[in-house]
Amino acid sequence: MRAIWKGHIRFSLVTIPIRVYNAIDSAQTLSFNLLSKEGHNPVAYEKKDKVTGQVLRQEDIVKGFQYEPGQFVIIDEEDFNKVRLKSTKVIDIEGFVKASEVHPTLFDAPYFIGPDGDVAAKTYALLCKTLKESGKVGVGRVVLRDRETVVLLTPEKNGILLYKLRYPNEVKNIGEVPQLLEDVKVDKAQIKMAKMLVDSMTKQFVDIEMKDHYQDALRSMIQAKIDGKEIVSVQEEETPVVDIMTALKASIEKAKKPMEKAKGKQAKEKKKATKEVKARRKAG
Repeated sequence: MRAIWKGHIRFSLVTIPIRVYNAIDSAQTLSFNLLSKEGHNPVAYEKKDKVTGQVLRQEDIVKGFQYEPGQFVIIDEEDFNKVRLKSTKVIDIEGFVKASEVHPTLFDAPYFIGPDGDVAAKTYALLCKTLKESGKVGVGRVVLRDRETVVLLTPEKNGILLYKLRYPNEVKNIGEVPQLLEDVKVDKAQIKMAKMLVDSMTKQFVDIEMKDHYQDALRSMIQAKIDGKEIVSVQEEETPVVDIMTALKASIEKAKKPMEKAKGKQAKEKKKATKEVKARRKAG
């Protein structure tokens, strides 16, 4: 795995040389090229002046900020240089907090952090273990691409995971969503049944299949077209609308069946094992 950034983690007087690696495999996402319908030739896009229709070169284009409708202030490279932050190649940890205090909406892109060399490995392992045992995560800042970014460091197995964080003012308020729960009353019997259903469906996250079925179907379809095979479409089934209590009861019964089957199998195996033990004792 190739590192995309090299620097240090610094908290108080402790400094750890590190390397940062991409945690997302972008190669797993299929991408498509745009082609002309007739000749299947690659499509090129031209940048044009929307008013005059004139085709523009890159050097003919400037950046502008619209401060009023139709009114722009032009920002050039020199202006950007005035506010550009110098990269120090250091992730400065400002403090350690409980993981529960960081809202999930703030999480952005994940990256792996590894020690930069054998000398750094010991201090890196110390930080990793300390984060695990304290239940805390580190929040700090780093300058990436001339911009200051808030980051979060959290332990992950035998290493450390870094998340770029969004700023709180970038996240909209859920209260803006229409028809939330303020005026909605929920029947107590329905809550009880729903809890029973949740309990019957409770499992570990690792046991839930996390697989992109669409990407798999897309790859199969592409391969079939390459091989000249017929593409078979899957008919989408209509989901009938059922009364909530009826649906909850049916769901609970459905969830119980695999559990009862598993218990029956365990009981059968236990009975068989007991018989074998008795047979051995009798023979002995």
